Amino acid sequence: MNQYPTLFLSLKDVDGTTFENAFNMLKFVISSLCSQNSYLETGENIRENEKDIFSRLRSQTASITDIKGSIVTIMNMMQSYYEKPVILLIDEYDVPIAKASNNGYYKEMLEVIKGMLSTALKDNSSLKFAVITGCLKIAKESIFTGTNNFVSDTISSTRYNEYYGFTQQDVDKLLADAEIEEKADLIKEWYDGYNFGEFEVYCPWDVMNYLRDLQNDLNARPVSYWKNTSDNAIIRSFIDYTGAAIRKKLEVLIAGGSICQKIEEDLTYDYLHSSEDNLWSILYLTGYLTKVGERDKDDQIELRIPNKEVKEIFESTVRKWFEDSARVTNRKDLFDAVWNKDADKVTKEISTLLRMTISYYDYREDFYHAFLAGIFAGAGYSVESNREHGEGRSDIVIYNDVTGQVAVFEAKYSRKLEDLEKDCQKALDQINTKMYAKEFEDAYEEVLCYGIAFYKKRCLVKSK
Repeated sequence: MNQYPTLFLSLKDVDGTTFENAFNMLKFVISSLCSQNSYLETGENIRENEKDIFSRLRSQTASITDIKGSIVTIMNMMQSYYEKPVILLIDEYDVPIAKASNNGYYKEMLEVIKGMLSTALKDNSSLKFAVITGCLKIAKESIFTGTNNFVSDTISSTRYNEYYGFTQQDVDKLLADAEIEEKADLIKEWYDGYNFGEFEVYCPWDVMNYLRDLQNDLNARPVSYWKNTSDNAIIRSFIDYTGAAIRKKLEVLIAGGSICQKIEEDLTYDYLHSSEDNLWSILYLTGYLTKVGERDKDDQIELRIPNKEVKEIFESTVRKWFEDSARVTNRKDLFDAVWNKDADKVTKEISTLLRMTISYYDYREDFYHAFLAGIFAGAGYSVESNREHGEGRSDIVIYNDVTGQVAVFEAKYSRKLEDLEKDCQKALDQINTKMYAKEFEDAYEEVLCYGIAFYKKRCLVKSK
């Protein structure tokens, strides 16, 4: 302990919609690192030119060349100050590259990060050793070209894998110490399920956050803490890429099933979207999917969503994707059909939208309810869901303030395709017997009532 000076740098906050914004953020991160080590400016054995560069780095007036050499400059100053080589720790080395890939300035950011890390890691006499973490395997990422002697451990490796998260034994002890063992099943459902090598582990960040909340309120419900620390752009970019085959696999996963997929661990960010295998691989490598078993004879791995927290992230991302997709999809024919009481046309248009979407509730009624509401809310209509009307709660009411019309929808889920007709009529009968439309008759020019029955990605609509 305390034998060598240590330099720690996290690149998790280096982000921006443009290269200029991201580069300025990188300058801020390096400036903060210099401020933490400001004592170096007073070192007697430190060269003046290094002090000048250090001053520019600290004041955020550094050039791109200064930034590329920033880590090695600070390390050289530390070695001169302590007369010992430096241990370098870099966390989330690939975040700037991932963000750059998403926002269209990959090559510019790659050049900067490559300069920073290659000068720090290659032929640097001030380096004792380095530990670097990120989502993608280090050895093949192009920023490390020409840098030797890497030993890479991934989530598939067996070395150190029990240290990537809390084991069951760790969590059992935490719960026992906190005297809340009764929360064990809930915590397992939400935050367990990550397979690292030969170990199944919990996410430490989530477990500790939930234990903190439980200390304040024993009735606290588990939430997605991970969602609040990530923009989940990887899932969104994946969904935007989807064709029919990928969409079906996503539906299987969200419904609690598993898929078999070839995983490529040697990826670079500029090739993520070049194949379906690469997209599944990045979801696996970033923790959104975990393995169920080892590679089969076809070099495929069985994958699933690890826990309820990640499932919720998938669902919310899919829901937002559908809302955005519906907003840009031309639904004029659907809306015209609704306000013109053309039930056959409404059936056709809604069926088309159903085939486009990804079901995330295993075709339960609440999926269809959210689906219907999203179609109209995304177009600017005023939409009410499950509000009391007449002698019950209607599923969805849509207001057209321009024409003075109201559309009342009652939805049913059919267990068989042959039941669509019967269930559709049952929905219409419920509108009538519960008098959902009655309160609108005096205030609006026309009240339109629709019964709609769903079976998977098929529907039938009737009106009265």
